[in-house]
Amino acid sequence: MKTLPTEQGSIAFCRELLAGRVPEEAITFCAYLLAERAAVWWAHECLSHLTELFDGTDQELLAHIRDWVGEPDNPRHRAAVGTAAATPPTTPVGWIALAAGWRDNGSAMAATMAPALQSFPAAHAVNAGILAGLARVALADRFTVLSAFVEMGIQMAEIEARQSVDAY
Repeated sequence: MKTLPTEQGSIAFCRELLAGRVPEEAITFCAYLLAERAAVWWAHECLSHLTELFDGTDQELLAHIRDWVGEPDNPRHRAAVGTAAATPPTTPVGWIALAAGWRDNGSAMAATMAPALQSFPAAHAVNAGILAGLARVALADRFTVLSAFVEMGIQMAEIEARQSVDAY
C-alpha cells in the first residue's frame, strides 16, 4: 500500500481507500486488518463468488478451506489444507490455501516451502489470492466485485470488534 495512514478509524479509512485512486488498497488493508483465521474465511467467501472462473481442483480446494475454517483442529482438514499449501501457489485459491497453512502451521510449512515464500504472512497470501481472483473478473464488473469484497471484509472487521468488546 502506498496510502499513508490517517487519524481515522479503521473502517472509515478502509472506505476511503475504496473510494480512492487505487481501490485495491482496501483489499490489502482488510487482509491485514482481520485476524488470520477471519481473513482466510473472508478470502474463501470472496473467491466462492468467483467459482465459475476456477477449475474443479480449485473448487475442491475451496471446499477444503471452508472445512478447515469451520474445524481448524480437525486432522483431516489440517492435512488437506497443509498438502495444498505446501506447493507454490499458482492460482487465487492456492494463495488462500497458503494463508490457511501459514495460519495453521507456519513453522512446519516453512521447512517445506520455497525460500521466496517463507517470509509471507497469512495476510499477504490472502491479499494475493483475492487480488488474483479479482484480476480474473471482467473489467466492466471489477469495481463492483471489489466493492462487494471490501464490504464483506468491513462487516467481518465490525463483527470481530464487537466480539472483542463482548469478551471483556
